[in-house]
Amino acid sequence: MTETTPAPSGAPRSGGIARIVSASLIGTTIEWYDFFLYGSAAALVFNTLFFPSGDPLVGTLIAFVTYAIGFAARPLGGVVFGHFGDKVGRKKLLVVSLLMMGGATCAMGLLPTYDTVGIGAPILLTVLRLVQGFALGGEWGGAVLIVSEHGGDKHRGFWASWPQAGAPGGNLLATGVLALLAAVQSEDTFQAWGWRVPFLLSGVLVVIGLWIRISVSESPVFLAAQAESGADTAQGAEGKPPVVEVFRHSWREVLGAIGTRFGENVSYYILTSFILVYVTTHLELPKSTALNAVLIGSAVHFVTIPLWGALSDRLGRKPVTLIGSTGMALWAFAFFALVDSESFAVITAAVTVGLLLHGAMYGPQAAFISEMFDTRVRYSGASMGSQLASIVAGALAPIIAVELLKDYGSGTPIALYLCAAAVITTITVAVIKETRGRDLTRPTTPRTRSGREASVAGVDRG
Repeated sequence: MTETTPAPSGAPRSGGIARIVSASLIGTTIEWYDFFLYGSAAALVFNTLFFPSGDPLVGTLIAFVTYAIGFAARPLGGVVFGHFGDKVGRKKLLVVSLLMMGGATCAMGLLPTYDTVGIGAPILLTVLRLVQGFALGGEWGGAVLIVSEHGGDKHRGFWASWPQAGAPGGNLLATGVLALLAAVQSEDTFQAWGWRVPFLLSGVLVVIGLWIRISVSESPVFLAAQAESGADTAQGAEGKPPVVEVFRHSWREVLGAIGTRFGENVSYYILTSFILVYVTTHLELPKSTALNAVLIGSAVHFVTIPLWGALSDRLGRKPVTLIGSTGMALWAFAFFALVDSESFAVITAAVTVGLLLHGAMYGPQAAFISEMFDTRVRYSGASMGSQLASIVAGALAPIIAVELLKDYGSGTPIALYLCAAAVITTITVAVIKETRGRDLTRPTTPRTRSGREASVAGVDRG
């Protein structure tokens, strides 16, 4: 194997960082489009087509349970993709994840409904949702790492935030397609076959994404670490699986990543998925009101995420994240009060401000979590931390919110829940170390003479 030496960590990598960023952004946008499409459909059509019930909220609750099952598969995807991503490279696994996600989403568009095949319909839908979750569990880590490891130290927050913008980009695309169909079709037509169109459209998007992703180069930081690992193996050193190394030596960083993502995850799924239920079922407003509010908010979100990432290059990952988490803790109460006004303009403003605050947590996150782990376990560590958070936070958020609404008939308990989640992230970020400026080619866990690994997940200034 020929050893490839990375460029100095403070300098841009060769091969065009803009091309790497574009490939990651387009790929993550497509994958999040697929994933969020299910969440929107769960709130709008799956509750009646696949989970019919006399009570609309009960049907929606069941639909969101299958929505959460996709999150349950994400840590497993993080382990599997992380293991092979740390062994064979970031690029190959990103291609696999895109194929899996696109295939599952297209298949959803072809499924028979409950009226046609009975219980088989929700079972097939749930299986495909598991495949989606498994694929997305490996997507996030690879997409942000290949950008983080190509970019330099000084602007890593900015460059790595672009794959993060794929989340609102995908949500913007999914919500936009649904809003367009809802506008040009009658309710009966949309329920009969119109909802299938955005799922089948995923096949076209996947072809575009694959063409772009295959053209990018592998991470130079990974190639250098792989060459070093090969030399160690040749000398008889036996390496443990990356996931074992993560839980043995980097468990504090995994916990830090979970806490950092907690408030961000909860807030995002309440602001973009649960809001569709709240507006259409509780306030009994048209679907277009909620869809268009999320559409406008997502557009602003998409544009501002890289700005938050760039700000974290100047101020640090912690200060920017804390702006978002503390702001969200306070905005939670204003959010539901404004949505209850039933004014489209006010609802849109409430969603947009909420997503702006979410962006302050989400923009710096890719660089923040990437900088917590060593190259040899970075894919596994970043994926495990982020995807475990998705189970305890994102997966449960719509379910808990719907259950609170069903029990109390008010947005106040949901605001308290959202506030508590943001406080958890605030406390976590306040106590972990700053990582801005870290050289990714240097280990965060150097071995001491006793053989123990000293965890120093903060900035390595030496």
